[in-house]
Amino acid sequence: MGASRSHRFAPMPMKESWNCGRSARKARGDRMQKLPDIAPFQQRLDELDAQMADPSFYSSPRKAAEVSREQQRVAQLVADYRAQLRTVREIAEAQALIKDPSADPDLRELAALELPELQQRAEQLSQTVLTAMIPPEASDSRNTIMEIRAGTGGEEAALFAAELSRAYLKYSDGRGWKVQPLSTSGSERGGYKEAIFLISGQDVYKQLKFESGVHRVQRVPLTEANGRIHTSTITVAVLPEAEEVDIEIDPQDLEITVQRASGPGGQGVNTTDSAVRIVHKPTGLMVFCMDDRSQLKNKARAMAVLRSRLLKLKEEEERSKYAAQRRSQIGTGDRSERIRTYNFPQNRMTDHRIGLTMYNLPQVMEGQIDAIIEALQKADFEEKFAQLTGQEFNPRRGSADEED
Repeated sequence: MGASRSHRFAPMPMKESWNCGRSARKARGDRMQKLPDIAPFQQRLDELDAQMADPSFYSSPRKAAEVSREQQRVAQLVADYRAQLRTVREIAEAQALIKDPSADPDLRELAALELPELQQRAEQLSQTVLTAMIPPEASDSRNTIMEIRAGTGGEEAALFAAELSRAYLKYSDGRGWKVQPLSTSGSERGGYKEAIFLISGQDVYKQLKFESGVHRVQRVPLTEANGRIHTSTITVAVLPEAEEVDIEIDPQDLEITVQRASGPGGQGVNTTDSAVRIVHKPTGLMVFCMDDRSQLKNKARAMAVLRSRLLKLKEEEERSKYAAQRRSQIGTGDRSERIRTYNFPQNRMTDHRIGLTMYNLPQVMEGQIDAIIEALQKADFEEKFAQLTGQEFNPRRGSADEED
């Protein structure tokens, strides 16, 4: 293992990612006059205006509210773009006046005084426009279904799945979110082979979507007599909750079977056919719920999970039409496919996607993951910005102390 190189993370608000010194300000000035083409956004604004002018627009209040919000956002973007162009023209006129020896000296002096203010205004408008061209994902405000499963590592993986589930629950509780268990499958030593729960609240998916992937844990299991470090993995999938209006499911595409639930659950759990398994035949997706004694409740929970999985598939397919996937989801669960490592002997957490290393595992396992989430959101914004402006994006990936 190479020399230790930790990434000392001090999260900054997203807007401060522009403040990168004199060279960065010069680069921003160069970009100031090279904004991406506004035509697609103008076309989208025209489409939204046409929808809002339709007499039947308000027949669906939910859809009308979404379109109205988007129309306001795009209209402001177009207005700021035009204001930036006007300011750039004013800068060119001021610069020409300053260089004109035949111009009135007082006017030349006035232009010289106004030029810095015009340049600052143009730069601010450029930043505003570029930021607005990277809209939030439509699912960001949705509630979220989180699925956590033990991967490689047997019982140790199941135990860590339970511990990480607890960390997410504590994080959710700290933000005032509501958590509803949908399905759990326990292991012999109290871990989770699988845990699925619904998290409801403000911007849940926006905060948790980057948790999807393989999480690797390195530590000495309680059952290890020789003190050897074991490596195990779990997989986390984060799905935006789907509503019935989002996904149309043909009942003929479903194979629904019921059976008696197994495992602990009190009197009656093994004597009624309450467990429900649903298979979506076109995709092969299968959902199994048995936590509740009511067959109807288990079926409703299973359908909620299935709709969210289908919505995620639909979103991924649509996104792939326009750009290659920026991140894979959970892979196969193999040790080599990981987004994050939790190394208990070194008290170290490393997110391999952005090279973020922190030495505060006890706090992380208590749900204190705001710094991690903010760093991932910042990197995602910078990547989208680089794609928008045609620049290269080179996140810091990996470090010498994380390849154990």
